[in-house]
Amino acid sequence: MSASSVHAPSFWRSPVVWPLAGIILLILANVAHDRSLAFLTVTVADGHLYGSLIDILNQGSRCMLVALGMTLVIAVGGVDLSVGSLMAVGGAVAAVLLSHEANPFVLAVGGALLATAAAGLVNGLLVAWLRVQPIVATLILMVAARGVAQLVTDGNVVVIKRPGFDALGNGFILGLPFAAVLVAVIYVAAQALLRRSAAGLFVEAAGDNETASRFAGLAVGRVKTLAYVASGLCAGAAGLLAASNIRAADPLTSGVNMELDAIFAVVVGGTALTGGRFSLLGSYVGALLLQTLTVTMYNLGVPPAVAPVPKALLIIAVCLLQSDQARGWLGGLWRKPA
Repeated sequence: MSASSVHAPSFWRSPVVWPLAGIILLILANVAHDRSLAFLTVTVADGHLYGSLIDILNQGSRCMLVALGMTLVIAVGGVDLSVGSLMAVGGAVAAVLLSHEANPFVLAVGGALLATAAAGLVNGLLVAWLRVQPIVATLILMVAARGVAQLVTDGNVVVIKRPGFDALGNGFILGLPFAAVLVAVIYVAAQALLRRSAAGLFVEAAGDNETASRFAGLAVGRVKTLAYVASGLCAGAAGLLAASNIRAADPLTSGVNMELDAIFAVVVGGTALTGGRFSLLGSYVGALLLQTLTVTMYNLGVPPAVAPVPKALLIIAVCLLQSDQARGWLGGLWRKPA
């Protein structure tokens, strides 16, 4: 048996292969539509990089960030439907604090992250300790947090006029958008923490077999609670990026449907909704795939009302290609009968 035949199955089973293939196909579709390489062109102005690919990284950073936190929650056997509303809370708290000139920038960012982390803690306590179903507990906070965001801002859009805060969503570092660099750094740190220590093993064990993990001495409740806290922190950080990008906090529209996009990114990235093994890289690439699809539909002139349909079709196609049974069935169609 050759070495290539040994490594081929593991390569095609990688959760990252098919989302990457989808990104490549979407890029080729954009190039074919423009009949030029304008989509792939990256220009430099004032030391900053600009182009469609840079925009995908910048605008997709919020979904990437929320998907990282959602990955941990799904890995422990839960789900978090409140991340979109927590984005609104994070932006609202930061905007109100920054509306007072005496409040420093650090206080606004810290207050926003503390508020969303506390909301994540509430989710974790409801799910891990009070045994409330994850979909019910987070659905409650999904509604309540949106109301809290409106209460904080009195139901108004709060304009933010702070140069330092504006740099979060619109600034550059080393020529790249600051938001994209920030998310990449958070991803690398999370990957190192979860794969270079026992933390990742604890998360997978808690989601794969909770009863066996308890008998083995693992504090499953604590692991699940920390996963929800991490999801709240990621949602709050994404809310700060969203508010900074538009220089305002909108409690009604900020983070709307972000929970669905984050779940889609996690599932497309190869993490099973049943819990257990997870892939941060897969979720990162899955979020990148969704943003590439969004830009592609915009370039092709697809109406916004119809946009969810091709998104759903693409997600179904990628999930089927990740399935061994579906790939075997498709392979059987091309094989000649004996």
